[in-house]
Amino acid sequence: MVRFPNPIRLLVLCIGRALSRLGLIDSERARRTTELAWPRIVTGIARMSKNAVDVAMVGIALGSTAIAGVGLAGPYWGLAFAIGGGIAAGTIALVSQRFGAEQFHEMGTAIRTSLVLVIALTVPITAVFFAVPETLLGLLSNDPGVIDFGTRYLRLVGLGIPFAAINLVWSRVFIGIDDAWTPMVLRAGGALSNIVINAIAIFGLGLGVEGAAIGTVLSNVLVAGAFFWILVRGGLPGGKELPLTLDPFGQYFDAGLGRQLIEIGVPVMGRNGVWTVAEFPMLAIVAWFGPSVMAAYVIARRIWGVMNTPGWGFGLAASSLVGQSLGTGDEATAEAYGREIIRFSVVVYLVSAICVFVFAEPLVQSFVDGTATRTVDVGVSLVSVACLAILLQGVSGGAAGLLDASGDTRWTFYSQAVGMFGVSIPLTYLGATTALGIWGLYLAFLAETAIPAALNYYRFYSNAWKRVSRAYRVDGAVADD
Repeated sequence: MVRFPNPIRLLVLCIGRALSRLGLIDSERARRTTELAWPRIVTGIARMSKNAVDVAMVGIALGSTAIAGVGLAGPYWGLAFAIGGGIAAGTIALVSQRFGAEQFHEMGTAIRTSLVLVIALTVPITAVFFAVPETLLGLLSNDPGVIDFGTRYLRLVGLGIPFAAINLVWSRVFIGIDDAWTPMVLRAGGALSNIVINAIAIFGLGLGVEGAAIGTVLSNVLVAGAFFWILVRGGLPGGKELPLTLDPFGQYFDAGLGRQLIEIGVPVMGRNGVWTVAEFPMLAIVAWFGPSVMAAYVIARRIWGVMNTPGWGFGLAASSLVGQSLGTGDEATAEAYGREIIRFSVVVYLVSAICVFVFAEPLVQSFVDGTATRTVDVGVSLVSVACLAILLQGVSGGAAGLLDASGDTRWTFYSQAVGMFGVSIPLTYLGATTALGIWGLYLAFLAETAIPAALNYYRFYSNAWKRVSRAYRVDGAVADD
């Protein structure tokens, strides 16, 4: 596999080596974690930056009302990642454990079963979004202009939901077999193609929000097709051969594997869906603060998305490496990987947070014109608080990746639900309705990560995840204790 001096890879590798010299992580585990994590971080940066650019393009072309419409459609689009991410979590758990146990013949059936499930779950959602988008947007806003823009966007972008969910499954297959490079190339390339198609459709063809939706759909279709071709072919031409070649005509559903995918995936869908569902009341409450604070909150969320990309890499690295160790029955190594990846993740998040904190003001200013001083002031303060909250995300995400690998996914769902619905949303409500004011939003940011971090790490520390994992291992993979 060809490597090049990618700055993200070099940065993560340097941090890993520094931690290794300090005796905080094992050097070989640091290397393996880096090689799996950095491509996913690059993918995340590309995709989250694409989301930010999309909003900027829409704003430049059509104004703030269009931004609001597209923004309100966001939680609905997020259902693709809630559902697809759930099935994908089951996929990586089953694939990585079979890869670690060298049970390659079972991997194809697990992949095809995942594909059937994710299509069956997402196609009905697409149908609903196409049929009644105006009704759905009307649940969040009574502004006719916002609803109009959101309706036009959601009706078209919903066509891409099955493909976006399938791409999550495809990417987890590769990561589960120790190949994070291919998903990075394909998904980052898809993000770049999305930006190019959007620019042509919005500015060149004058298609407005429909152009933004078309770019998202087409880019996801292209990536899904590329993933499928590579899996069926068994690798890229001239590249490393994959340990499996997917037979497109093999068995497409296995009831036993389907049950395991559902058992592992449903709690992850719930965990992923916590934020998606929480966005609905959260956005409605934030709107009570007024349009300036609402805009600042949306901007801070876009910046948060880019800051959170290390978790994409370290969470999936934990899922793959811990899963492979569990697949051989080596629980001690699995625990060591989990503990060290959490440490590694927190330090990388710290570097990310420092960079964003230093440049918070120009980052926020890049989303608005010079007259939006209130939005800039609130946005900078929200981003600054996010820089502190993101450190706790390193603990939460790293521990969640380990628990996903073991199949112990219910706990991470509960922790995320408690953090969002039990603490974060109530704090936002108190801020909007009492003298707590904007501090309610600041505290909500912190609670959103602090609660899951504490609960997920407790579950890791308890070692209960080892017992849970034994129900999902292939025959012969016994515990080493």
